[in-house]
Amino acid sequence: MSSCNSLIRIGGACQAELRWLYDGRGTLGTQRSQMTNDQKRISFLYHFTDRRNLPQILELGGLYPLAELRRQGVVVPAPGGNQWSHDADAMKGMDEYVHLCFRPKHPMEFRAREEGRIIDSVFLDVHPEVLQWEGVLFTPDVSNKSGVQRYAMEKAEELIDYEVLYTRTDWRDPAIQQRLQQAEKCEVLVPRFIPLDLIRNFPNG
Repeated sequence: MSSCNSLIRIGGACQAELRWLYDGRGTLGTQRSQMTNDQKRISFLYHFTDRRNLPQILELGGLYPLAELRRQGVVVPAPGGNQWSHDADAMKGMDEYVHLCFRPKHPMEFRAREEGRIIDSVFLDVHPEVLQWEGVLFTPDVSNKSGVQRYAMEKAEELIDYEVLYTRTDWRDPAIQQRLQQAEKCEVLVPRFIPLDLIRNFPNG
């Protein structure tokens, strides 16, 4: 049995053990390629959570996939998903990823607030460097939705609507609004720990 010494232990899992496990699975931050010109237009990706989860994220040193937290016995204080979405994620392997989106707005966040699972939403700004990491995937819709395909980032370039996301368009135009709403459903799936130093706006409390 390992000892955490003076390090933080959360839900039976030592912070050092969690970090070691993820760094050992694949070198943290391993880059697969240079960012494309379109990807350089992305200032930040976003991860939504409830403010009640922030102290735990701070103690853990960043964001972990839900499946890894479960394996280590870490209980999330205010999970955004319900049992159905957690089961759907697990069936599709989506719980092995940290889920990010392109704008600080996502239909799953809206539903979580509507159903009372999230009381005070926080969108964390994640550095787009994660797009260069090995194994990152893209989905053109909510990732656990039936029939939604996953794509390697190399294949996703033609599927991401960079124009509606990052150029000035008339959002009053119904066709543009439809494109924007679809782009807001898209997800970037990161298969490893995202450290706090890649999260720009992490609040102090």
